[in-house]
Amino acid sequence: MDKKKEEINLHTKEVEQIIEKYLPKEEGFQKKVIEAMNYSFLAGGKRLRPMLMLETYRLFGGKGKVIEPFMAAIEMIHTYSLVHDDLPAMDNDAMRRGKPTTHKAFGEAMAILAGDGLLNFAYETAALAFQMEPQNVRVGEAFAVLAKKAGIYGMVGGQTVDVQTDKGEEITREKLDFIYRLKTSALIEASMLVGAILAGASKEEQDIIAQVAGEIGLAFQIQDDVLDVTSTMEVLGKPIGSDEKNNKATYVTYEGLDKAKQDVERISVTAVERLSSLPEKNKFLEQLLLSLIQREK
Repeated sequence: MDKKKEEINLHTKEVEQIIEKYLPKEEGFQKKVIEAMNYSFLAGGKRLRPMLMLETYRLFGGKGKVIEPFMAAIEMIHTYSLVHDDLPAMDNDAMRRGKPTTHKAFGEAMAILAGDGLLNFAYETAALAFQMEPQNVRVGEAFAVLAKKAGIYGMVGGQTVDVQTDKGEEITREKLDFIYRLKTSALIEASMLVGAILAGASKEEQDIIAQVAGEIGLAFQIQDDVLDVTSTMEVLGKPIGSDEKNNKATYVTYEGLDKAKQDVERISVTAVERLSSLPEKNKFLEQLLLSLIQREK
């Protein structure tokens, strides 16, 4: 394993140790839904969003524990979106991260409830930050960003247009850009902005971070489209070619595979250059962003 991958793995373990502390205990009459929530949350994944949050917090000199409940919350929101995405009414996927999807393991009704549970528990968890630092006005600002970017003006808004186009509505390039900006970029923007806000970044610095996160989110989604065409199920951990099977227009459909690959690299490099223009430095964060363009899953 090369040094960069090793470093990312170490950081992933650090993040997992933090976020797993916030999972609910599997007990009580509602134990089954909590088991389904934890199954989904612990099924693996890159832990990219909480890692971006922590590293952006560190970039601006953040050192407290107030970031931790927000890290767990963003991963819960991301996980709930995957649980609901995989349902028969949405993408109807049977595998996720090399394991049966939540509705395959627990049934559809429990998967819907597990998604609901994760979303609500995310806000319960993030709200713990108010108790940790009651005088810190930034906690309220961060909470508002988290909520907005997960909702109708963020991820849910992007997913809505995605579903409508799946159901036969015409997909234009403008709509595709809207879907990508909201469905994928919104949670990456939330991650990096929450880190910046809680660490006390200025408004100008927050604006730069929002731009960086938007570009990284776009590159990340285009790379997803590329992998759907070029990867294997063993590497990806979920069915490949599903976009084509579902007659789904993607960035690759519009731009072709070679151009899509070039754009991932171009957009990612632009984002990292923008990040390195800040006086504050976090070399690992820059390395992490660049690693996203080389990822295979």
